[in-house]
Amino acid sequence: CIDQLLDRFEIQCRKKVRNFPFLMGTAVWLDAENLGPDDEIREVLKHGTLTVGFIGLAECLKILIGEHHGQSAKAQQFGLEIVSHMRKRMDEAAAKYKLNFSLIATPAEGLSGRFIEIDRKRFGSIPGVTDHEYYTNSFHIPVYYPISAYDKINLEAPYHKLTNGGHITYIELDGDPSGNLDAFESVIRCMKEQGVGYGSINHPVDRDPVCGFNGLIGDACPKCSRSEMEGPSFERIRRITGYLVGTLERFNNAKRAEVRDRVKHLNVTETGREMETL
Repeated sequence: CIDQLLDRFEIQCRKKVRNFPFLMGTAVWLDAENLGPDDEIREVLKHGTLTVGFIGLAECLKILIGEHHGQSAKAQQFGLEIVSHMRKRMDEAAAKYKLNFSLIATPAEGLSGRFIEIDRKRFGSIPGVTDHEYYTNSFHIPVYYPISAYDKINLEAPYHKLTNGGHITYIELDGDPSGNLDAFESVIRCMKEQGVGYGSINHPVDRDPVCGFNGLIGDACPKCSRSEMEGPSFERIRRITGYLVGTLERFNNAKRAEVRDRVKHLNVTETGREMETL
């Protein structure tokens, strides 16, 4: 991975300022103002990052020791050792090449589905590893594993310090957080206390395009009572890999499967740190 990044870096560094007139001409990129149109852009690109990312820590642990880091302290310790080793390699490369190598906890979209298809064809269906439609993103606890919000935060937080290229931990709510702001604040404070660098709280947002109802919609609209088969589909807004992309129809098959499998980590009708996973 390090060699591949260096190869790409060298190819890009041979480009000239005139190849990127807008980027290099706006003085947004550090040191670009010191270069002429026929100068190579190495002095600019060296300020960027060379990043290695990973997905599927949970499945990696499952195949190696039979359980993922949400299931045992042993698996959690092993997971931290694996990611610590990757971070060490990045730090060593940064010191050796004087470039900004970093490790990112990848929020994969298409890759999570593509990689598992490749591995399933090669190794077959392995319980807890290749028997789903996607690999678990980065260091996350599998979305289908029942766990409380606070346990999930406590387990994933240590990985944030190790992944200096980027990371996210999310919590799934079962309803509108405005109905229990104390619970919402409790989750945020827990994230801060545990050292979560980027935290996200997901909750479903549905809309009936016929009557205009906004809220949670099951099989029928709470306002007009129509089912989804009686007219236009309900609009179901969900977060994917850290950001909103619109309704579920815009997700790829692997991510739709992931959304389907997600368990809720918090019941917003309860309060305090005694909230239970659903």
